[in-house]
Amino acid sequence: MTEIVNETNPADRVVRASDGRKHTRLREFQAQLVERMQAAQRSGFVQLSQLGVMIGGSRYLLDLREAGEIVSVGTLSSVPLTRDWYKGLSNIRGNLTSVVDLSRFLGSELTEVNPSCRIVAFAPALMFNAGLLVSQVFGLRNLNDMTLLDGDVAIREWLPRRFSDQDGHIWSELSLSTLVRDQDFLHIAL
Repeated sequence: MTEIVNETNPADRVVRASDGRKHTRLREFQAQLVERMQAAQRSGFVQLSQLGVMIGGSRYLLDLREAGEIVSVGTLSSVPLTRDWYKGLSNIRGNLTSVVDLSRFLGSELTEVNPSCRIVAFAPALMFNAGLLVSQVFGLRNLNDMTLLDGDVAIREWLPRRFSDQDGHIWSELSLSTLVRDQDFLHIAL
């Protein structure tokens, strides 16, 4: 049995499952995040608002104009004779979407799929039907609240800048529009 614990603010509704654990409704969180992303895109601060995600053990910032839908990781259909960082295909709203484990692509460990993992699809404007497997979605981050780390040399062309937040966490800017032109990223076959 499920009972609603708090209804004072519908956006903050918490549900108590039959086992006594509290859960925030995932759909409501995702709807709020989409609304905030759309509002940020409409405002004059598009360049300052970024989507914060965790990939492997590192934090990344995605431009809202390049990030598309955020979905839970469902069934991934494996594709034979592909690199281990190519996780396979996912059906996202009737579209087959390639899913990439960027952590593994960068040489780190494979991302273990757990309940906090999501797929962040690339925006339709990029005309590249793919998504990244992310360990966690942090929500919107404002670059005004971060410090650009001067003197950093870009590790890769699609990781142009790094920032430090007020808690000392390091965030790498991830350009999806540049990533989709990277020849190593495009070459998924063994």
